[in-house]
Amino acid sequence: VQLQASGGGLVQAGGSLRLSCTASGPTSNSAKMAWFRQVPGKEREFVAAITSGGTADHADSVKGRFTISRDNRKNTAYLQMDNLRPEDTAVYFCAAGSPDPSSRSRRLQRAYAYWGQGTPVTVSS
Repeated sequence: VQLQASGGGLVQAGGSLRLSCTASGPTSNSAKMAWFRQVPGKEREFVAAITSGGTADHADSVKGRFTISRDNRKNTAYLQMDNLRPEDTAVYFCAAGSPDPSSRSRRLQRAYAYWGQGTPVTVSS
């Protein structure tokens, strides 16, 4: 499975961006898709995850501002980011993996076998 992420950029605080992540290869390997983010010098952190059935989960830090969705026909996941804050500045990574019934597990990096290249998001104050 290869993941191609896009949509990052520079935006002012309060603005919006939409990230996209398209998976190629067997769809069973992208049954769950997720976004993580990382700031230099810090651990990569969970942002949001979604199953093939559309069950979504968001980190508390982004709830109410970010929304993960997916289009299974296109094997693409999206991350709509609204009301962005300077602390959202990071490199965002998409990830994909096989089916996983545990919402707790879907928040863990080790649950994902496939990773895309990072796309940087910079929010200016």
